[in-house]
Amino acid sequence: MTERKMCKFYNLNVPDRRPGEIPNQNNDDDDRNSDDPLEPYVPPHEHKLEYSYWMWFSRRPPARELSATTTGYGQALRMVGRVASVEQWWGLYMHLARPAELPPLSDLHLFKLGIKPMWEDPANVNGGKWVVRLRKSQTGRAWEDLCMAMLGEQFMVGEELCGVVLSVRFQEDHLAVWHRTAADAGAKARVRDTLRRVLQLPAAVGVEYKAHGDCLRASANHAAPAP
Repeated sequence: MTERKMCKFYNLNVPDRRPGEIPNQNNDDDDRNSDDPLEPYVPPHEHKLEYSYWMWFSRRPPARELSATTTGYGQALRMVGRVASVEQWWGLYMHLARPAELPPLSDLHLFKLGIKPMWEDPANVNGGKWVVRLRKSQTGRAWEDLCMAMLGEQFMVGEELCGVVLSVRFQEDHLAVWHRTAADAGAKARVRDTLRRVLQLPAAVGVEYKAHGDCLRASANHAAPAP
């Protein structure tokens, strides 16, 4: 699955311009490549979600191209679509590549609208993530279940939840749940427990916590020149 095909639903819910309509040069809606958090329109007959979301795709660049500010990573992100209803979600999801079809070092990010899947985003900078590693045979169902748990508010932490991530790697795949406040022990525990329940993880399967601040510092130290 190529990146171009992966991104065919970029700006999914921005309506096409009518024939003969003159574009408004001052209207961001006319920018088909915009990653602004435009709120998708939800028709009256659709089932509106509690929050609106956007899906991002990325192919991880080589480590030498990543900077302390993750400029290389940010440039690799491509917004796939926005959803605000159950119907819009399935319309997007049914056209996405499944985990088994994605090449290694690919990532899918389902985040609340307005939050980018980057450590530096204001909603993420003080937060962290729970990560679980899975066999490739388990990833497809687990990723779908995790997305549905987020859309269905199963984590029960409201605004604290930021997004979920699928990371396709060579030997195994990773799933992660991002939240806002690493210092909030209660929210952190609830996210972990819900992740384990949704994925039906056996007690022997571990989950790892990573604070985004630690990741940022490690990235900065790695990129800093030797004294």
